[in-house]
Amino acid sequence: MTIQEIGAALRTKKVSARELTEEALRRVADSNPRLNAFLTVTEAAARARAAGLDDELARGIDRGPLHGIPIAHKDNICTRGVRTTSGSKIFADFVPDYDATIVRQLNDAGANMIGKTGLHEFAYGITSNNPHFGAIRNPWDPERIPGGSSGGSAAAVAAGLVPLATGTDTGGSIRIPASFCGVVGLKPTYERVSRKGVMPLGLTQDHTGVLAGTVRDVALAFSLIARHSSGYVPAVHADRHGMTLGGMRIGVPDNFFVERIAPDVMLSFRAAVQTAAALGAHVTEIRLPDCEALNAAGRIGQLSEVSALLARYLDRRSELGRDIVVLVEQGRLIPAIDYVNAQRVRTVLARDFAKIWKHLDCLMTPATPITAPRIGEMSVAIGSFTEDVRMAATRLTRPFNVLGWPALALPCGFSNAGMPIGLQLVAPPEQEDTLLQAGAALEAAFGIAGRRAPMLS
Repeated sequence: MTIQEIGAALRTKKVSARELTEEALRRVADSNPRLNAFLTVTEAAARARAAGLDDELARGIDRGPLHGIPIAHKDNICTRGVRTTSGSKIFADFVPDYDATIVRQLNDAGANMIGKTGLHEFAYGITSNNPHFGAIRNPWDPERIPGGSSGGSAAAVAAGLVPLATGTDTGGSIRIPASFCGVVGLKPTYERVSRKGVMPLGLTQDHTGVLAGTVRDVALAFSLIARHSSGYVPAVHADRHGMTLGGMRIGVPDNFFVERIAPDVMLSFRAAVQTAAALGAHVTEIRLPDCEALNAAGRIGQLSEVSALLARYLDRRSELGRDIVVLVEQGRLIPAIDYVNAQRVRTVLARDFAKIWKHLDCLMTPATPITAPRIGEMSVAIGSFTEDVRMAATRLTRPFNVLGWPALALPCGFSNAGMPIGLQLVAPPEQEDTLLQAGAALEAAFGIAGRRAPMLS
């Protein structure tokens, strides 16, 4: 059920917040031993809050569309009185005495936290194979990764444990798991959603956002957490023919974003482009500036910024995952002059990239060039190329962290192996409404939103 459908049932007293909470807790208890999506389940607090939310409705107090809706928070987002590990053994017992801004906003809107979701250690990776808390598994195939770093949030939504979860994204950490798990993930414009109370990683590329089962559910949450929110939520139509993209100018890159793409992914992407045109969009091919240079600048920036934050823990390296140690050590080897030059390249390329918006409203690309790899796979074959899994997964998402542009990932099809394939939509800064409008229309046309993973059927 969508958030709107749950809300309607709640307000017509077909279900109570208590019953919603009990059902979510039951599903977590049933599925988490296999999925490992949750690190902490807040049963007692969730039950107590549900009772209070039911009482409010009985007294005519309605906090809005998220009133009584179960939610999960990624475990690098601080929650008052509930441990926040950031997926690290070092913070295994850290209990904040405050809520992150996004947690407070969603609490004020009536959402009910069921627990904290697992992640790649320090949110610094794309597999969510956590050496301290165990690998998180993909509900579509438990032998595959859910993506990362927000792997637990994506798995929890995809498995139907909660309809909404928070996430963070420094190089693709919301959009990659959304793509791999067949859910919707929004990385907003840089700093449009507060990062206060979110454990930092790469300060100039960190973003905070949400994951849900549908574009409209993402829009409902975004409208409540965004700075200068317009309150826009795509309209609900009785059938998929009620939504169009009439007049929207959509650019489809003819370079970089269509290179080294798995055949199944490319087939679904081309079909999505045709769908956009059939919905009335003006679709044009566009050659983008140097994306390889933009990605290189982003990687140098991230390696340097993360090392500046995490190098202090290297004297406790026995408590760190090996991949984290390697990346932090790499970052320490980058000279300051390289970091400064990377920022210069970033500034120049940002000006070049911004010129595309004179003629476009939206970009459309694959979200990831591959579907979810198997747990433990270090490299992936794409045609005649073999590529590191981390580099492949972030290749199409990282540019928009570097630029700070909003980007939305949503499912657009399935591979021959039955794994979800993700589509990425990108818009100019502060134009999330464009993404949500386009995403909702495409989602309705694709007709696959809400399809359940095989292990849950």
